[in-house]
Amino acid sequence: MQGSTLFKAYKGFQGLNRNLYLCAMAGNTFGEIFRLTSFGESHGKAIGGIVDGCPAGLPISEDFIQKQLNRRKPGQSRITTQRKESDDLEILSGVFEGMSLGTPIGFILKNKDAKSKDYDHLKSAYRPSHADFTYQVKYGIRDHRGGGRSSARETACRVVGGAIAMQILESLGLRVRAYVSSVGTVKISDRKLDLTKIDDSIVRCPDPETAERMIDSIEKARKEGNTLGGVIKCLIERVPAGWGEPVFDRIEADLAKAMMSINAVKGFSIGSGFSGASMKGSDHNDIFDSEDGNIRTITNHSGGVQGGITNGMDIHFSVAFKPVATLLRKQKSVNPEGEKIELEGRGRHDPCVVPRAVPIVESMASLVLVDHYLRNRSAKLNP
Repeated sequence: MQGSTLFKAYKGFQGLNRNLYLCAMAGNTFGEIFRLTSFGESHGKAIGGIVDGCPAGLPISEDFIQKQLNRRKPGQSRITTQRKESDDLEILSGVFEGMSLGTPIGFILKNKDAKSKDYDHLKSAYRPSHADFTYQVKYGIRDHRGGGRSSARETACRVVGGAIAMQILESLGLRVRAYVSSVGTVKISDRKLDLTKIDDSIVRCPDPETAERMIDSIEKARKEGNTLGGVIKCLIERVPAGWGEPVFDRIEADLAKAMMSINAVKGFSIGSGFSGASMKGSDHNDIFDSEDGNIRTITNHSGGVQGGITNGMDIHFSVAFKPVATLLRKQKSVNPEGEKIELEGRGRHDPCVVPRAVPIVESMASLVLVDHYLRNRSAKLNP
């Protein structure tokens, strides 16, 4: 009888442990073979991560990683948040004499310019369209300072992992480039673009005339205490045919997950996207052709992917970002007791995230591609 009671108690303890485990925050790791795990909060001591699965013998350029971080960091121009974070990269492990060791690459980025007092008024308030309410409901506790873990500050870790992935892709001859194609109602024209000029503008639009109109729109919105959304387009060139897994791990599905995991992203489309729904099959089909034995398609409505697997054409997709949720003007909301309140944003915030999100989109795309490249190496015995 006593043994039966002890057994029931043990099973109950097991169940409690299991429930506690399931309640812990999961979903901090991205990738199957080439994996990035990130940690940290917006106003904590540091953010950082671990890149696991990077093959040994890769020359690691810390200068390139830092360059990518500088493209994402706050305070870089008059149209971004004025929080001043240098985002100086500190690699802790996995790299020796400039080469990857094949072991986990650990890194941190110390937070140096967090002004937590700017967020004291949010201890007992839920900001509209932020994660304040949902985090509180899910975990029963939240870090209100700058959004804590839900802050876009976390994306700096993705840029580090993505910059390492980009160096693998470069060694394979691939190139990943993203740019801002629209801000609010200002959209880039269909004219041929010079993608070498993406960083010539602080808004990261390669069309100078459109870039100036985008900047004007962002500055106007900020003066009004308002914000704007926008669209980023990404082009991945020289992708070989054959990468990707059919069914659940289609490469476009993983790209979609990667992009939808970025803060403020509300839409993803690849190739013809939603416009393909209004086309006839005779117009949409990508007809095959060959030149010097190389099979290509005449058009690229598929966006470089068919059946979840790359077809050798360039991959191109678009990512839609909503307007920043924090407004420097009064909005109606509620507190944790459900009482109606008026809330006004304080602190330093981006009036539009898309200029700083360009390297984030490039990074997440690179993580997906390297992961599928490594997975594809085991697809068949013969090359």
